[in-house]
Amino acid sequence: MKFTGKRLTQLKDRRKFWLDIHLWLGLVLGFLLAIYGVTGSILVFHAEIDELLNPKLLTVVRPTGGAVYKPLADIFEIGKSAVPEGAKHTFATYPRNDNAAFRLNYSVSSIGGKTESWQVYVDPYSLKVLGKRLMKTSDSLFPLTFIGFVFELHYALLIEGELSTVIVGLSAALLIISVLTGLIVWWPLTGKWQQALMIKRKASGERLNYDLHKTAGFYSTLILLPVLFSGIYMVLPHNVVPVLEVFSPVTYRYWFRSTPMPGKQSISMAEAIARAGQLYPKGRPHWIYGAYGATEQTATYTVCKDDVDRPGSWLQRVCVVMDRYSGKVLDVDDPALPNATAGEVFTHWQWPLHSGQGFGMTGRILVFLTGLACPVLFVTGVIRWLHKRNATSVRRLNNHRL
Repeated sequence: MKFTGKRLTQLKDRRKFWLDIHLWLGLVLGFLLAIYGVTGSILVFHAEIDELLNPKLLTVVRPTGGAVYKPLADIFEIGKSAVPEGAKHTFATYPRNDNAAFRLNYSVSSIGGKTESWQVYVDPYSLKVLGKRLMKTSDSLFPLTFIGFVFELHYALLIEGELSTVIVGLSAALLIISVLTGLIVWWPLTGKWQQALMIKRKASGERLNYDLHKTAGFYSTLILLPVLFSGIYMVLPHNVVPVLEVFSPVTYRYWFRSTPMPGKQSISMAEAIARAGQLYPKGRPHWIYGAYGATEQTATYTVCKDDVDRPGSWLQRVCVVMDRYSGKVLDVDDPALPNATAGEVFTHWQWPLHSGQGFGMTGRILVFLTGLACPVLFVTGVIRWLHKRNATSVRRLNNHRL
């Protein structure tokens, strides 16, 4: 739509207000956006990058002749033999393909209250322990592996405790406002759409910087908005879910708790995976959550499976939550269920949207490129601001001389 006359003047005056908001949000939070973007782009392919950096630990050679995995109970048992007695099995990552190792996470408490996080790697065909890595200690400032460092920088800015979730969640919310105000400022009021959507050839350095900022901002907006919102949801679910429940009921799988039973031991993680497999025989397990932290006694088992091909949902990922003592299923996170609410379908989409995995390799590449656009937006935005500030200073100097 093209505007003229008085209406055009009114809209330009209003856009000046939004430009000021966009400018200051960009200057204050643009560096954080660049951090989120670069680290997010790395994490889109974190498994592939980690395997490339540590092939002897994370990759295996599948034997010929249609070899299959050894029993899960044996894989978990051999992994436990690589850590001190009393180590808690907190998490497991199922191999993402036939040439990847099992990743088993353990929490080890040592004398003096120090806690260590270890990751053990097992060849599922031979039951050979490929090695282990110390991921982090309770007295270390940073994770001890590259991907671990990137993960913590991305979701917590390397800040310990609940303060990190507040800072990350609030900054992401303000960045959503920055993106929306950028779209308002970008909107071509005079109807010159081609000029708004393209970079001018053979332009000056200042014009090239401006075009790069506005085009990178426009083309990344469609991906950036859901990625930022899903980030808020994942770090501040206790704040987001109640808002969603105003519109539709939501069950959040991390809020379920096991009921300790006197004299009864927890079922094994392998048994939890087997029970999830009874509900969903198809697909490949991916993440398996065990017991950890202050809620160890009441923690649940959560088994997430990928490639669960079934009618009723584009997404092929489901998560089954069960009581760690009785094995009773407490929740099934599956948008294809007949009783799944709109709120549950919406929340189920947040991780696939954030990682790009909801749309396969195409989605991952789009999220990857959008992440790389973030530092471009920050740098070109700062340069644009410096250009305008210098121009204002020159005008003031010339007016003073006159």
